[in-house]
Amino acid sequence: MYDPVVVAEETAKVITRGKLRKYYRFRSARFYGGIATADCVGCCLRCAFCWGWSTAVNPTGSGTFHSPEEVVQRLCSIASSHGFHKVRLSGNEPTLARDHLLSVLEQLPEGVDFILETNGILLGHDAGYAEALSTFSNLHVRVSFKGSSPEEFSRLTDAEPEAFWLPLRALENLLHAGVSCHPAVMTSFSSPAAKDDLRERLDAIHPSFGDFEEEEVFLNEAAKKRLAVWTGLQGRQ
Repeated sequence: MYDPVVVAEETAKVITRGKLRKYYRFRSARFYGGIATADCVGCCLRCAFCWGWSTAVNPTGSGTFHSPEEVVQRLCSIASSHGFHKVRLSGNEPTLARDHLLSVLEQLPEGVDFILETNGILLGHDAGYAEALSTFSNLHVRVSFKGSSPEEFSRLTDAEPEAFWLPLRALENLLHAGVSCHPAVMTSFSSPAAKDDLRERLDAIHPSFGDFEEEEVFLNEAAKKRLAVWTGLQGRQ
């Protein structure tokens, strides 16, 4: 098992050069009614079901470096050509490159909304990170839980089970800072009891959080093999 905060710090050294960050793809996507997407390299979790596994575990050999200016230009170009008004960083974990992320947000033009999709590890670890995000009125944060309990989280990610609580703290930190946010939970492998328990915990943070977004995993062959080896679980085909 590993501490994902330590992995985040180590990975950041590989995927950043000052305010430059590694990306492996820029694209349009159908989510959120249509959104321009920059897929970044590097993550602090090792989710068995991850479709971006190779770029998460091998950041050294993946992607190329881009400046915040380049990222904003490419996202806005994709958004403009498709009539989108939303952009996001996705693929792996956007919060690993803090200075880069904040610079991207600073340079986005008015009228463009930014969706930050994160596992919540660093935002839960450091309340100051959430405070730094509070200055951006065009930002919404989607905090993604990997399972519904510490045991599920650890089984799916091989991380220390105590890290499961960091996304919960992330939501608390974001709310305290006045940042728009909501939880999403990977429930494909969750027991009804674990889901109900998490729902109660989220509801205690904010009444709207109990009605969380449910994620279901669709596995490729490599992810199926990892799940079989790590957990003995099978996901949706």
